[in-house]
Formats: sequence, C-alpha cells, structure tokens
Amino acid sequence: MTMKDNSSNMLVSDSVVNDVKDVDAIIFDCDGVLVDITESYDTAINKTVSYILNDVLDIQADNIVTPEILYGFKSKGGFNDEVAVCYAAILTSHAVKELGKSFTEIIKDVIDNSNETGILSVDKYLTSINVEITNIKERLNYFGSHETSYIYTVFDQIFYGAKLYEQIYTKPATIETNGLIEKDKVLINSEIVSALQRKFRNKIAIVTGRGKFAFSYSLKDFLDSFDISNSIFLEDESKELAKPNVEPLLKSIRGLNSKHCIYVGDSMEDMLMANKATEMGFKTTFCGIYGTSKKPEIKLEMFKNNNVPIILDSISQIPKALNLV
Repeated sequence: MTMKDNSSNMLVSDSVVNDVKDVDAIIFDCDGVLVDITESYDTAINKTVSYILNDVLDIQADNIVTPEILYGFKSKGGFNDEVAVCYAAILTSHAVKELGKSFTEIIKDVIDNSNETGILSVDKYLTSINVEITNIKERLNYFGSHETSYIYTVFDQIFYGAKLYEQIYTKPATIETNGLIEKDKVLINSEIVSALQRKFRNKIAIVTGRGKFAFSYSLKDFLDSFDISNSIFLEDESKELAKPNVEPLLKSIRGLNSKHCIYVGDSMEDMLMANKATEMGFKTTFCGIYGTSKKPEIKLEMFKNNNVPIILDSISQIPKALNLV
C-alpha cells in the first residue's frame, strides 16, 4: 500500500512511514539529486561525442544522444558514468559507418542488448553483429586513466574547461572551451540541511560517481554539511567500484556506523546498489528522485514499476517525506 500526495508529486510507502524512526543516517548521490546536471554533464555528453566523431571518424553530428537514448542506457544499470554513454554512442556511430544502417536503428539494438555490465555489453553486442571495434576501442582507451584516456581527456576538458582542467591535471588543455561545470545548478539549501541535521546530526554522507574536486567545486558552500571522511567519490576510485557495485556504499554505511540508512539517488544503478546493501544485511531504504530528468515521467514510471519505497520530485521534499517538518 502506498501513500500518495498529489499536491507535491510525492510517493511514500506505508512501510517507510512506520519505519522512519529507525533511520539513523542518510547518504546522497550527487548528480541529479543535489545538483541539476541537465545543462552540465548531460550537455558534455553530446559535445564529447560530437568532438570525437569529427576528430576520429570524420563524422559531423550534433546532439545525437537524445534524452530518450540517455535514459535508455541509464535504465540498464551499467551506465552511471557519463563517459560510458559517450563510448556507447561513439561505437554505435562507428557501427553505422561499417554496416550502412541508420543510427536510430542500431542505437535501439545496442540499448536493447545492454545490461548492468555497461560498455562490456556494448562491445559484446557489436562484436556479435560482426562490427570490428578493436581499433576504435584502442583509440578511445576507456579503461585508461583520466590522464591517458583519449575519451576521458576530451570529456574532462569540455566539462571542466581549459582553466580548471589544467589546474586538476597539471598539463596543458588542447580544447579551448568554457567549462560546463559552471552550469551545474545546486539544489540543496540551508533549510534542507538544517532539517536533516536535526534528525541525522553528523550522519550525512555522499556516495557519488562524481570526483571529489567536481563535488567540492559545485557544492563548496555545503561541504561542512556532509561527513566527507565517510563519503566516496567514485571518479577517483578504480572503475571496478563503479555503481552498481555495492562496496562503496557499504564502506560509507560502516563508516557512519548506521543500522538503517536512506540512500537518495536518481538512477537504476543507485536503486540496485541500495537494494544489494539491504540483501547483504545493511538495511538501506532507497529514495528515488525523478524531477531533474529531462524525461521525468519516464523515470517516475521506472521507480514505480520497481516498487521504490520513496519517490520524490525533488530533494526539497525529503524533510516532509521523512516527517522532519
């Protein structure tokens, strides 16, 4: 049974209403939760794809990763990293060139055959339809470091801009552009923080795919609101720990000494990770945020279809959903 508040687009299950007193910690994803990234990270995906298609494949194409394509990959549970979506779109464009089919046709098949293994499932499918991907994979070097990977080097310069890129990586930028990180829209505010601190005190942490530098840059006014020592910034970790790998979340839960936490995220990977934590004996209630998506109605249905216990349009509704106000 579910309690629905039509006036605020909020869905909270009865079990959570009855269980909320036991919750002793809250952990947040960043992108799409604390920060609206539709004009930053989402835009960086298309700009990265366009740049690389032109530079490597001599293909002129703009904005080919539509909101529907982005959601298609994100719904599979293996594409939390925006660069993984770039990789999939670039390899699909390469397949279009080899097979002589339309991008729309092939990208649908690629998405349909993708899964929680992310780009490995893309590689497997394209190989199965006889697309030679060895050379383009080597050129992109997805599994290389941010300093050595071509695809990450392009993405990072577009996202951070030349000045920040050179500050982070201490090497010259090769793409002169203003950083899209400046278009991050911070959604958390002091009112939300105060309500959370009254309930959770210092047990408020972060487990995000974003790196610590990017997190600190965009959320500099709120750094003291989170237990950074028990937070995980996955861009700074090995790719094996990428969502939905549950280990980073478990590390944060252990560090907070939490018996029952809420994990607030906006993706299939976030949901899978939270559910896995509970399966492993670390009670975690998932809260899904859908309002920051370019297709919020699709994400809302995804969360409803997967029986997510707390579904909110925005983090501004968390205090009300948890009876903190």
